[in-house]
Amino acid sequence: MAVNLSDATTQSPAAIVTNGRSGRQDPNIEVRGLAQRFGRTRVLDGLDLEVGTGVFGLLGPNGAGKTTLLRTLATILPPAAGSVRLLGFDPSDHGERRAFRRRLGYLPQALGYYPNFTVAEFVEYFALLKEVPTPRVRPAVARAIERVGLEDRARSKLRTLSGGMLRRVGIAQAIVNDPDLLLLDEPTAGLDPEQRVSFRSLLREIGGKGTVVVSTHLVEDVGAACSEVALMERGRIVFRGTPEQLTARGEGHGLGDSPLERGYSAVLTGARA
Repeated sequence: MAVNLSDATTQSPAAIVTNGRSGRQDPNIEVRGLAQRFGRTRVLDGLDLEVGTGVFGLLGPNGAGKTTLLRTLATILPPAAGSVRLLGFDPSDHGERRAFRRRLGYLPQALGYYPNFTVAEFVEYFALLKEVPTPRVRPAVARAIERVGLEDRARSKLRTLSGGMLRRVGIAQAIVNDPDLLLLDEPTAGLDPEQRVSFRSLLREIGGKGTVVVSTHLVEDVGAACSEVALMERGRIVFRGTPEQLTARGEGHGLGDSPLERGYSAVLTGARA
């Protein structure tokens, strides 16, 4: 994943940006009292969240609600209760939801694909779905593929690619429209260490002007790429702060092989108590 991108420091995710439609300043993500249920199981429990420009990490154990939150922010799931505003848009309104989706990039945990599509065909398909203007489609596809280091495999069929390469194709489709909000669910699954380092650089470059939310189990990726992190447990946010602040929570206790992992485990232990 040979990506030559700036390593510039990201802005704080708590920063606010100007809503281009009205001139009013809003967080890029504004969630109030968000609840989601599957049957009788409450997955998100009155969750509040504001996120602005930068790279924001989302940590938590399996079942904490991370994927459900991302699916809600991607407008796949409507809220069962509460409100959501995204890039200044109200996704409950059909017209505003469509306008928002043109500015969204989303990589789900499991990305479906047509095995006989080539890499370029697949990324182009998503560019068209996102209503990228026709004259810009081919340049946008080529740039997205180059940014994930797959330009030499642009004509390869997806069925011939490794799992790590398929994940990079998934990242390419998510960024083909230069999104203002990029949501990534376990994006580094299958990437080797060198590719993960390049990917972190890509996140920092995108987060310099937009909002990136990364859900992952790999706390080292959060420490390297994210300027702020939230830790979820049982549908609630039980910690929010910088990676350094999370590390400090594990001093003298907590389980893990790194200071950040010890902070993670210490916060979870306290939340469960």
